[in-house]
Amino acid sequence: MKRIILGIIIILLTSPIYCSQTKGKLVIVGGVQTTEIVKKYVELAGGSNAKIIVIPNAGSDPVYWSEVQVKEFNDLGAQAQYLLFTKETADDKSNLNKMDWANAVFFLGGDQSVLTHDMLGTKLLQKVFDIYNNGGVVGGSSAGAAVMSEVMITGNELVNKDSSASFVTIERGNVEVKRGFGFLKNVIVDQHFLKRKRHNRTISALIEHPDLFGISIDESTAIIVYPDETFEVIGSNQVLVYDPTNGKNIREDKNGNLGITDMKLQVLISGDKFDMKTKQVIK
Repeated sequence: MKRIILGIIIILLTSPIYCSQTKGKLVIVGGVQTTEIVKKYVELAGGSNAKIIVIPNAGSDPVYWSEVQVKEFNDLGAQAQYLLFTKETADDKSNLNKMDWANAVFFLGGDQSVLTHDMLGTKLLQKVFDIYNNGGVVGGSSAGAAVMSEVMITGNELVNKDSSASFVTIERGNVEVKRGFGFLKNVIVDQHFLKRKRHNRTISALIEHPDLFGISIDESTAIIVYPDETFEVIGSNQVLVYDPTNGKNIREDKNGNLGITDMKLQVLISGDKFDMKTKQVIK
């Protein structure tokens, strides 16, 4: 009988429902990271014990901006280096060894589709998840923020391709989305939000994915996502949270324009904390 009881206990303790996996923190920047944000990232990564890999693949001048970011991290006492690769070289042993050394990763801005092209399906990306799941810090700015969600806005318009102004409508099929890295499963992340007036594309994407909610981060602003699925806003501007999950009467007119009733909007400022499980500000 004792052996049976012991066996049951072992099964319960080792089954997935009882094996909690430690998660680290996400630092998701809306673009133009400030000194305050960079300092907070380094602090969360361990200060002088921070070992940071900067991944610049999304950018048009990756070496230059990598060197700028690495210097900024190192000047704050961290140990940082950058890792530039292609889809074909991502899983080279030397790259994977560098990831084994690190306890933090930071994705620079540019074109998020380049970043996902180079990393999805690689062992290198799994190493980033290993760092995160072992309590490390994963951050990204601009394109590096967009890739954090599983459903990722690419920035491309599919209907109004020749428009002189981006995303001037809320309509079906205009906002291109692709698979992101999926650190956040039930969210669509957008960035440079207020500065570049991106309301239309976020609202369009959410009406077409009403089971998700949107976290839209302005420039010089970031959210820190904690293991308990709460986040805190830091920086100079605002974060907008759009929640269509209780919305009603999603509809479309003959021109493809989309409508929804009771989509909730919350505007957060620096210092605000938000619970992603309840979708409520923590008071």
